[in-house]
Formats: sequence, C-alpha cells, structure tokens
Amino acid sequence: MTDFQAAGTSGLSSSDLFKLKHYLIDTISRELDGEGASRDKREEIASQRIQDIYERARLNLPEDVREQLFKEVLDELFGLGPIQPLLDDPEISEVMVNGPKKVYIERKGKLIKTPITFEDNDHVQRIIDRIILPLGRRIDHDSPAVDARLPDGSRVHAIIPPVSIDGASITIRKFSRDKLGIAQLIEYDSITEGMAEFLRACVLARLNTVISGGTGSGKTTLLNILSSFIPEDERIVTIEDAAELQLQQDHVVRLETKPANADGRGAMTVRELVRNALRMRPDRIVVGEVRGGEALDMLQAMNTGHDGSLTTLHANSSRDAISRLETMVMMAGMELPLKVVRQQIASAVDLIVQQSRLRDGTRKVTAITEVAGMEGDIIVLSDIFKFEQTGLSESGEVLGTLKPTGIRPMFSPLLETAGYKLGADVFGATIADILTSNRKKR
Repeated sequence: MTDFQAAGTSGLSSSDLFKLKHYLIDTISRELDGEGASRDKREEIASQRIQDIYERARLNLPEDVREQLFKEVLDELFGLGPIQPLLDDPEISEVMVNGPKKVYIERKGKLIKTPITFEDNDHVQRIIDRIILPLGRRIDHDSPAVDARLPDGSRVHAIIPPVSIDGASITIRKFSRDKLGIAQLIEYDSITEGMAEFLRACVLARLNTVISGGTGSGKTTLLNILSSFIPEDERIVTIEDAAELQLQQDHVVRLETKPANADGRGAMTVRELVRNALRMRPDRIVVGEVRGGEALDMLQAMNTGHDGSLTTLHANSSRDAISRLETMVMMAGMELPLKVVRQQIASAVDLIVQQSRLRDGTRKVTAITEVAGMEGDIIVLSDIFKFEQTGLSESGEVLGTLKPTGIRPMFSPLLETAGYKLGADVFGATIADILTSNRKKR
C-alpha cells in the first residue's frame, strides 16, 4: 500500500496500476473466500472493499482510469477476466483466444484482432477452470479439450497444451441476448414470409426436419426458432452436448451429455441420451446436433412414431446432408447395406433446411428441400425453395433472391390434413401451373 500512497496524486505508471490491480484482486479474493453470500451480495461487498482500499491509499486517479481499474478487478473476480468486456458487447458474436497474447473477435461476420491480452498461459487456464468447474467438467493433461457453456447459454470450447501448441485456447460462440424470432429472420432477409409460413406448417404437421449447414451458419438459432412452433401441449425432450437451446414451452426435459470421469467411466453420450429419451414418452425429440452413431438411433426414432423430430448436422448442401447421414449411420457399427441405410433415411427424413453463411458474413436459408423417397438406389431430393445468387455489390455484399421453385412437396396432403392449406403463391405456382392442376383434378 505504501508504494501506491507515495505515488499519490501524481498518478501511477502502468506497472504500478498492474501491481495495484493484483493487490486488490488478491486482497479481496482472500476476504471473500469465507463469504457464503450470493454472487450479487459478494459483488456488492467486493465493490465496497475496492472503494475502501482506494480511499485509504489516498489515490487520485483520473475518473476513467479509476472506473477501468475497478471494472477489471471485478471482471477478474467474478467474470472471465480480460475477455469479459468482449462478452458484454452485443455486437460481438464470437470470441477466440489463441494463447495468452492473441485474442480475436467476430463482429458482423468479420474477424478482428483485439489489443486484449492475458498475463500468461496460467491466466488463460484459470479462466477455463472458472467456466467448467460449475458444470462438473474437467480439463487436464489426460483430457486436454472440453466443451462447456456459459450461464447465458453461450457455447465454449477450450483446449490446452500439449495439444494446443501455442498455449491454451478458448473459443466462445456467444448466445444472443435478444432472442431471435422468425420475424427477425424475415427482417434480416435470411428467409421470406412464404418460407417462414411453410416451415411453421411443416413443424405443426409433425414432419421430421434436419437443419444442415457449415460452422457458424446459424443452425442452432434456426433450430431454436423452429422449435418455438411446437405446440404447448406437447412433451419435448432436448438432447445436446452443451445445453444451448432456449425453448419457451413449459413441458420440456433438457438433457446434456456427460464426459467420462478420471477413471474413464460414467460418460453419457448423445447416442445413449437418444435411447433414454425414447423411454421418456416424448411427443418431440430435438437433438442439438448429430455427429456420429446417434444418427441411426435418431432415424429409428423418426421411423417408429416420434414424428416431428428436429436436429442439425454439418453439411454444405442438402445432398451433402444425405451423404453425411449415411456416413454417420455407418459409424454406429451395425454394418448395414448402403441401400438399407438410404431406405431408413428416405422414410425417416421429410425435410432438409440448408442454412448457409455467405462470403459477406450474412446468414441465410439457402434451400428448403423435400426428401421425396427413392428411385432405385438413389434418394430423390426436390428443392421447394432456393437462394439464387446474382452477383456481388461494390461493397462486397452478396446479391441474390430467395424464391420458391414452383414445385409443391409430395407431403402437401399431410399439411392439408393438419389444417394448413398453403396458397399457390407460397410455392410460386404460375397461372399455367394452376390451370394444369385443375385439368388434372377434372
């Protein structure tokens, strides 16, 4: 304290501020160790103690420096240290820590390097521990990677040395505080009103739907929105690696995977959770993402009365999504013939919604595709809606239109049975199409 008092009103150097910050952190953390109050109360106590120490030291820092010092101390005590301001910024969608000295963010689809740094690799690992310990997960030399989530639902992946060569790495995909709805997607030109009406009818008519797309394309956001169409009187079971879905319905059972303990036992994988969900009398099963052998169990659930199931997977197109499903079913180890696998997929999946992140950073539903059955050994896909890119603007913005292809899905009778008679305009039918259809009816 004496060094800080000596600096007094003349101000502190950056090294003195660094020492002061750590003095405050160490002092207050020790005082709070035995404090059993709630987090809000502990933050209140810490704020008061920071103020007391600051006044006793008779410091006279500029107001902005004092406020920044206090915030950094509180972020270190109760937040995620140097990256907490990035998490508080609503315009930042992703935070990437590449070792202690390199922190990047994604803002409006663009990657930007920040001036923020950690003290050293141990500092990064302390932040990782703060994230995962409340979840009962672990990260160490024997298990150097972990998936986790923040209290607000943001997805976290961390990986440490020796696997991460340049130091501990953290990747945080932030969960939007402003919950997006279908109206916002229409406003952002991610989807059209006709597509939104069609998807809502498909969910309510209990069609099995797969959302496919690349990393960061918005699959989970779209899954959240489609899940919101599920009626309140249905029992929903959600299955995720790290719980991200924020369903608004009341009757929801949320399941989350559990890694093995230090002895290698006690793991609960997505596949095991899907099997358990089938015994829980679900009306709907919503799987956050299928990545492996659980695809077979998911398809079997869709084929055995659990209609209206929803899931996501990584793929660059609707056709790629089918190939990915085939590969993942084979990962289940059942050694099924490829034709049998394809028959399972064709009978289970009704709809594939392709979500894409375009080169200008925007996210769009670029195709809605019906799985129309099989012809020989090939699964037949039929695009109902499609995004057609026409070029790039001078500013680099992707130009194009979302529009129906004019093809009505073969499951249209199911939509009508459920009470959804979508107009010809939704599917882009021309007058000639309507006249031809009327002649066939006669």
